[in-house]
Amino acid sequence: MKNTSLTSKVEGRIVIVSSEAHRFAYGEGINFDKINDQSEYSSTGAYARSKLANILHANELARRFKEEKVDIIANSLHPGSIITNLLRYHSYIDVVARSLGKLVLKNVHQGAATSCYVALHPQVKGVSGRYFSDSNIAEPTSKAKDMNLAKKLWDFSLGLIS
Repeated sequence: MKNTSLTSKVEGRIVIVSSEAHRFAYGEGINFDKINDQSEYSSTGAYARSKLANILHANELARRFKEEKVDIIANSLHPGSIITNLLRYHSYIDVVARSLGKLVLKNVHQGAATSCYVALHPQVKGVSGRYFSDSNIAEPTSKAKDMNLAKKLWDFSLGLIS
């Protein structure tokens, strides 16, 4: 992407899908010392921390691109609560979710709107390291804006793959 942005003189855009569920990550955000501790595992907590990690990753990318003076932006977003096939193997829950969901959840096209906006809209040009919801800049938690935590996550991740 860096080479393409440099040679084409066109801003690159990285869009990372997160969720409002990032708000449910526990106090310190990500406990690196217990990252694989099964005794404290919950699927809801793991989902919340993964969505927090997505925002932190976008923010660290944005910081690095700015530091390197690369014309690439990185942002994260909440697509909204969407009617999907996610619960298709939980028949009774799926029926309830689809029935009631039509009244309060977004359809797939509506759910894709913020992703498309952040990826393509001219108003987002030059806007980097931000969190979006409903095609607008939104405020994530203070942990999601913690640049020290973002850097720590980056370094931790690199350590896992080195």
